[in-house]
Amino acid sequence: MARLTQTVFFVLMVADFTQGEVIRIAYIRLDEGENLEKAIKRFKRMVEKEGIIREWKKREYFEKPSTVKNRKQKSLQRKLMKKTRKLQTTKGY
Repeated sequence: MARLTQTVFFVLMVADFTQGEVIRIAYIRLDEGENLEKAIKRFKRMVEKEGIIREWKKREYFEKPSTVKNRKQKSLQRKLMKKTRKLQTTKGY
C-alpha cells in the first residue's frame, strides 16, 4: 500500500503588473520529518541571503536619478574618508 506524504512549500512570489506576470523568487521544500520552525528559519535565511527584501524596499518608491547619483557620491566620499583615516592610523600620523 502506498504511503501518502504531504509536501509543504514556502514560496515568495512577485507580481509584475506592467507585464502581467508572476515571478517565483524563492521557495523551500519542507523535508519529511523536518521541524516547521527550522524550515521557516531556513527560508528567512535564504531570502535574506538573496537580498530580496532589501531589493524590494529599494524599489518600493521611485527615486530620481539625481538622488541616486547624490547618494552614491556621498557613500563614496564616506568610504574614501574611512580609508584615509585607516591609513593614517596604521602609519601612526
